Amino acid sequence: MTTFDVRRAGERFHTRAGWLDSHHSFSFSRHYAPENTHFGLLLVSNDDVVAPGTGFDTHPHRDMEIVTWVLSGSLVHQDSEGHNGIIHPGLAQRMSAGRGILHSEKNDAAGSSEPVHFVQMWVVPDEDGITPGYQQQDVRAELERGGLVPIASGRPGHDAAIRIHQKDAALHVARLPASGGATLPDAPFAHVFVARGIVELEGAGVLAAGDAVRLSDAQGQRLTAFPDGPAEVLVWEMHAGLTQA
Repeated sequence: MTTFDVRRAGERFHTRAGWLDSHHSFSFSRHYAPENTHFGLLLVSNDDVVAPGTGFDTHPHRDMEIVTWVLSGSLVHQDSEGHNGIIHPGLAQRMSAGRGILHSEKNDAAGSSEPVHFVQMWVVPDEDGITPGYQQQDVRAELERGGLVPIASGRPGHDAAIRIHQKDAALHVARLPASGGATLPDAPFAHVFVARGIVELEGAGVLAAGDAVRLSDAQGQRLTAFPDGPAEVLVWEMHAGLTQA
């Protein structure tokens, strides 16, 4: 039987640092709650807004698959392996930290004058110490076809835009038109995050932007956008979990 753990936007941890307005779905940085360190294989889901001309200076990561999804504005990525890119809405991006990498993320693209709003998500890899890597791919055409689109996956048989080094996890995104719908994948763990708009999730009720649901034993529940506007939803499908944080 599916169980639903609804987490409202206002219940998230909050970091405000002048240039950064960040909401954390799980324990992060100075925010720690032992009962809220992860769900399935997902350790971080940060909803970030970064002011123009600012951002995260160069900092290290290790043994983590980091997926970034931009909602508005643009984010400039640079790392110690020589990768660089400008991430915009509709562009899927993944960085594999592997045995160790340094990177920065800035809202400083030429001509940038607006905040950048993005969701950054971390999942554990299924192998430590791999070679660091980077991948990005425009998926706007796929999103326009409707339904859930697998944009980052390590699952066998998934034709995802980018690959992650975790065979038991996949990130799907849906841009739902007014009254449009999508069906969740069957999975022992599913994490649904409403990035914008309002949706109704079968079994969980109405969800607004910033709300999330953690489903155990997801069984094809239906997501439906409200009639008064579109919605954008991020769904992690996970077939394994962590035994500890």
